[in-house]
Amino acid sequence: MKSSLRDMKDLSSEELEAKATDMKKEIFNLRFQQAMGQIENPMRLRILRKDIARAKTVLKEKYGRV
Repeated sequence: MKSSLRDMKDLSSEELEAKATDMKKEIFNLRFQQAMGQIENPMRLRILRKDIARAKTVLKEKYGRV
């Protein structure tokens, strides 16, 4: 599920950081699945990487930090 930029801009800095951390954990788990050949949706990795970048961009725009 792709996160929209509009939704991310409504979140606080703590919520954005928590969301980015959760997405990083999910990427970690998906990489293990990929290595084992059990990944169901390989495009999910790309979507998560882009969502993390969006979250970091919003953090930088709003709060001046990453």
